[in-house]
Amino acid sequence: MLKAAAHSLSYAAAAAAGLLLASCVPLLNLAVPRAGYSIRSDVAYGNDPRQKLDVYVPDGLKAPAPVLIFFYGGSWQSGSKDVYRAVGQAFASKGIVTVVADYRLYPQVRYPAFLEDGAHVVRFVHEHARDYGGDAGRLFVSGHSAGAYIAVMLAVNDSYLKTAQADPSWIRGAIGIAGPYDFLPLYDPALIDIFGGDRDMATQPIRYAAGRHPPMLLAHGTRRHHGRRRQFPPHGGAAARVRQRRRREAL
Repeated sequence: MLKAAAHSLSYAAAAAAGLLLASCVPLLNLAVPRAGYSIRSDVAYGNDPRQKLDVYVPDGLKAPAPVLIFFYGGSWQSGSKDVYRAVGQAFASKGIVTVVADYRLYPQVRYPAFLEDGAHVVRFVHEHARDYGGDAGRLFVSGHSAGAYIAVMLAVNDSYLKTAQADPSWIRGAIGIAGPYDFLPLYDPALIDIFGGDRDMATQPIRYAAGRHPPMLLAHGTRRHHGRRRQFPPHGGAAARVRQRRRREAL
């Protein structure tokens, strides 16, 4: 089954480069082709105005297609599915039914509400994949930055899916682009408020990394933005030392 999941993940991985466009999608949207796919806009998966999603359906599907859910970034404080047509088109052009979802943001909500929304998206998409030509058995989650956090946390911590009455096995793979998975302690006041403190390890995907999880593709650049260097930890051996110290502090 793992081999089959990894094979299916290759469909999404083939288009993963499209996620790298996320930082400049508003301008790219102007040049996005309008042919080859259709969009089902503002599909509600909940009662809140922010709980809506867009579905990008490739034209000419002859068989149920892989399904990819994309969560955008914005520090859990900003963002809109409406400016991510470039991402939806990038995957739809590869024959993937693509879902770009809105979710509730700070200050309307705090952790873990955006994870709960993500779990409800997974449940909704699994239940309705066939309506859009998708294969519910090949469902993947993905995201950029804060959205990568949501995708990966759903993949490694199944409590949110179970609470939403979704089966964790529905997620066949996860793609994270430039996501924060181990970023304590927090320094930014807004983030401290969002996560209910500056060093709660329960909020960190890395805490749940051990064990069996879906296949993952985690991509990141080789340089970090100077203004965020204190917020996100170093890599390699230095990162391991930081994690060890943080775990001791959390005990």
